[in-house]
Amino acid sequence: MLQLWRFSVLGILFSLLSLALGRAAQEVLAENAKLSNESLLWGPYRPNLYFGVRPRIPKSLTTGLLWAKVDAFQGVQNNFRHTCEQHEGMAGYGWDEYDVRLGGRQTIHDAGNTMDITTEFVKIPGGQYGGSWGVRVKGTPREDAPNRLISTVLFYAGMEGLGSLKVRNEPDDQGIEGTVVMDGNGEGLGDFTLEVTRGPEKNRYPPPTHKSFVDKPLDLSIVTSLQVKEENLWQAKPLIFTQMKAEIEAILKKYGEDNSPPPWSMFTMPNAVGEGNMHIVQKVFEGAFEFDIIYSSASAEAPVTSDDLSESIRKAAKQFSHRFTKLLAPQSPFNKDKYQAFAKSMFSNLIGGIGYFYGDSVVDRSYAPEYEEENEGFWQETADARARPESVKLEAPSELFTSIPSRPFFPRGFLWDEGFHLLPIADWDMDLTLEIVKSWFNLMDDDGWIGREQILGAEARSKVPQEFQVQYPHYANPPTLFLIFESLIDKLKSKSPAKITLDPLESIRSAHLNNPDLAIDYLRNLYPLLKRHYFWFRKTQWGDIKSYDREAFSTKEGYRWRGRNERHILTSGLDDYPRPQPPHPGELHTDLISWMGMMTRSMRRIAETIGQTEDAKELAGYEEAIIKNIDDLHWDKKERTYCDATIDDYEESVHACHKGYISIFPFLAGLLPPDSPRLKAVLDSISDPDELWSDYGIRSLSQKDEFYNTDENYWRSPIWINMNYLAVKSLLDIATQPGPHKAQATKIYTSLRKNLVENVFDQWQKTGFAWEQYKPHTGAGQRTQHFTGWTSLVVKIMGMPDLGGGGVEHGEL
Repeated sequence: MLQLWRFSVLGILFSLLSLALGRAAQEVLAENAKLSNESLLWGPYRPNLYFGVRPRIPKSLTTGLLWAKVDAFQGVQNNFRHTCEQHEGMAGYGWDEYDVRLGGRQTIHDAGNTMDITTEFVKIPGGQYGGSWGVRVKGTPREDAPNRLISTVLFYAGMEGLGSLKVRNEPDDQGIEGTVVMDGNGEGLGDFTLEVTRGPEKNRYPPPTHKSFVDKPLDLSIVTSLQVKEENLWQAKPLIFTQMKAEIEAILKKYGEDNSPPPWSMFTMPNAVGEGNMHIVQKVFEGAFEFDIIYSSASAEAPVTSDDLSESIRKAAKQFSHRFTKLLAPQSPFNKDKYQAFAKSMFSNLIGGIGYFYGDSVVDRSYAPEYEEENEGFWQETADARARPESVKLEAPSELFTSIPSRPFFPRGFLWDEGFHLLPIADWDMDLTLEIVKSWFNLMDDDGWIGREQILGAEARSKVPQEFQVQYPHYANPPTLFLIFESLIDKLKSKSPAKITLDPLESIRSAHLNNPDLAIDYLRNLYPLLKRHYFWFRKTQWGDIKSYDREAFSTKEGYRWRGRNERHILTSGLDDYPRPQPPHPGELHTDLISWMGMMTRSMRRIAETIGQTEDAKELAGYEEAIIKNIDDLHWDKKERTYCDATIDDYEESVHACHKGYISIFPFLAGLLPPDSPRLKAVLDSISDPDELWSDYGIRSLSQKDEFYNTDENYWRSPIWINMNYLAVKSLLDIATQPGPHKAQATKIYTSLRKNLVENVFDQWQKTGFAWEQYKPHTGAGQRTQHFTGWTSLVVKIMGMPDLGGGGVEHGEL
């Protein structure tokens, strides 16, 4: 049998053919790649910050914003905002409108500081280094703000690696009047200027009520230059606090504690313009304020002005609104203004959570024999192996362009989250999506492994407990990126005319859809990596069928997650979902074989698309065997559901049945056709209020299960939007095809879609946040707030058609 990891003669011919693509297609690809990279070079790619711009270049310019209310001495240190944090006194924050290629508007409702901060960021094309950009920063006192609200705002810029950054203004012990200008140069950036304007005349500043104002008038900008170790530049807040502490001590020494200046004068940086690789600009305002931060590439025709910024902000807002209406507008019954604003916010926060990460990572490549998990009691052996410090090494830096699950809690790349993130983004900008997918596959090692959690560099590690930082090359994660390849192929096959938009970047966003040769070339170039990854899965996550005389269509298509212990299978993504007890090396996992079915289907479709006919034929054989083995190995006739399999005390294969997401996984993965004899039981389980159904979505575990709502209760009752999205999609597929269960699927689809959207919307309105999960009895959002990763799939659900199935009434199911 032909082995897929070796190219067939036909495959070599197709590879040669790809090199001989028409010159026009190659030129289109090169030009679009250039324009696409330029439009994606800059962005707020430090999503862990409330606002921080950097380019997609390792060791380059990095910027950030801090602010605080400084009208009293007590608690000022806790008022400073920099990195996104949970429960920091926010009434909600995030992007109201955002497009990664154009920019957008972010509003931060800082209830703790009684101030709403708005950042309007836009990109301005021109020149050969990715163009210029600007951000308008505004502060507006909230309704409960004191009559005299005094705030301080600090902007910093630092240059990592090769390059230079210096303040052009002449040093002044009192401060800088007017615009603060920095001149810089960096690899991949050329020469540039960075300006921090004074802002409009309507800005007000604290009046001089103390003689310290003679030395440091607060209507001027305070500028501090520092020379900072490159690896510490990301730690802006403690660096600023260190400088501020020294300045406070100097002020107290000069004026004495009995005659100290007011807090807004005390909590300031020193005026110390000079040499350095980090420069901090501080402003102090009374009441509302506004100023601009403008980056101008010297290669552009002219520097950017505040008027240019105003016009670009207006255009970006108009283009975003028009494009959203054309591509992602909610469908009935959600085609109302309130849902439109909600959908825009959810999508904008998803795409606004795209970041660029670069740095080293912590990996255990000891390949200890315990990690094979072959013995009973293997979880204890692997725990001992993980405890060996000599096995853990720092690996060379790598880079990743990715969207993230949550800015305050998970500001880094997660492999199984990413496929879900990219589903709505693919509808908006397919070429951006393919760029992110390629970035992930560029992380693959020689064996085909991609780390399930990408914690690159010290800044990323600062958000992760040490015990979760190490990645293991034998641990997998659901291969959701293959959902994107299916989305691409579906769009190519539909050949539906592109929707007309006013977007001047449409040709870049849809280059691979408008020119199928480019899409095929993309898939063909990536195909060797996809095969390597696919066979890494088959090799490392195989499940033992033969040793236990299991009866199945195939003796090879069974799978088991590595990396489990008695309480968790973190690698599955469904961490604490009940599994067979005690763990056994003979286990077979329903969700993993379902993921492998989806992955194999995707690989087969890719092979067909790029003309790898021999590979496609072999993959079709694997796909058939997997689908048949799902029934043979995991269907329990008595329980009428799919179950994990394990080995009992008599060395017999038995089922461990826990109705919930695991038991419907073949359905979620789209592996049950409309005429499947198992489908009716699955639909009944989904729609049973005593089992999985709730008025807010499908719960993760049946109410009848003994483990329902127990222990950590992470995947033991709560509603997760990513799993519910898969359910809604599969229901839609069944409801729109001929089959015996069409009516039932339509009814469930209509109600589930409505319940999900209304609850996520209601919680967003009540709390200001999207949430990681939702309580099945009340619908309340819980766990991680500002979870705008896969919870943003609600936008895809809103965009699905209204089938007019009538749905079900409360409690009817």
